[in-house]
Amino acid sequence: MTPNLVLMRDGKKFMWDGRVYASAEEASISERAYRSDKFEVFVTEEAAQFLVYTRRVVSQTRVQ
Repeated sequence: MTPNLVLMRDGKKFMWDGRVYASAEEASISERAYRSDKFEVFVTEEAAQFLVYTRRVVSQTRVQ
């Protein structure tokens, strides 16, 4: 299985986190960690394995 690195969902671009999870529980643990770091997250199942896709919008920029 070769997962897509990028997926579009609801007009938003999500990036695969690079890991393949054997169970929904494992994927859920990562999902909660990403959400606590202010990421938007969705989990999908492909070929009986779970993938986590994330995105985060930059809310502030630093100008020097």
